[in-house]
Amino acid sequence: MTSGHEIAMALRAAYRALHRQTDALLAARGATADQFVLMSLLAEEDGLTQQELVRRASSDANTVRAMLVLLEHQGLVSRRPHARDARARSVALTPKGRRIYARLWARSEPFRQQFLSALGQDEAAALVEGLQRITQAMGPPAIRRGRNRRRLAPAAADT
Repeated sequence: MTSGHEIAMALRAAYRALHRQTDALLAARGATADQFVLMSLLAEEDGLTQQELVRRASSDANTVRAMLVLLEHQGLVSRRPHARDARARSVALTPKGRRIYARLWARSEPFRQQFLSALGQDEAAALVEGLQRITQAMGPPAIRRGRNRRRLAPAAADT
């Protein structure tokens, strides 16, 4: 029987392999895997708020903001005040951003085919469904107040 630890470690290994290889593939084009994720979300739907990007990218607000500032300086995205919420920023790909994204998408197609070839179509669909169920079951991460440092629980012998 597979344990939760084995599943977690396999998920981590798969994610790290995909992330590392995507970073290496896109580095020649001046992009990172994380920037590509944000650009792909904006290619699907312009005008998302930064908070919606945080949610859809499964990231944190500080990381997304830092990436958006960099992408904005490169002329790939625009951030404007949201039409209905003065506190929010509406983010969109610029025409240059759309062109760059299209190139990155085309460049990464063989890579996507490579990792999809490891699974059959039914297995790929089952994997996505299973990962979505895990995400739902785990819920949002707990918000820690105060110190950001995590403490390990004391070992049974220490109590």
